[in-house]
Amino acid sequence: MRLFGIKIPNKNLIIGLTYIYGIGIKTSEKICSDLSLDCLMKVDDLVPEDINRIREYIEGNSILVEGDLRKEVSLNIKRKKDLRIYAGLRHSRGLPVRGQRTNTNARTRKGRVRIAIAGKKKV
Repeated sequence: MRLFGIKIPNKNLIIGLTYIYGIGIKTSEKICSDLSLDCLMKVDDLVPEDINRIREYIEGNSILVEGDLRKEVSLNIKRKKDLRIYAGLRHSRGLPVRGQRTNTNARTRKGRVRIAIAGKKKV
């Protein structure tokens, strides 16, 4: 089954919907309960009408998913960088944004530290 350009694997419906960027477990539970679908049924057992109902529910409730959500997140980060907000400066420098310590941690966010090594002396 495909929804919003994503191939949903044949797992339980509640887990399968979380493969869509922007839909987590709680949102998936809400979709299943509002549409009165069994959360534990397999994705391949859905009939096309159910798939259309899920698609219409997500679009109708203006839940941002996939490309639209990614675009909005990147625009928010760009806006913070342009306004020179503290969080934007942290983004542009590649450092943790939400107040984490950087003295001993944040190795993956800071990237690989390159140490200058002296070359051989020429005589």
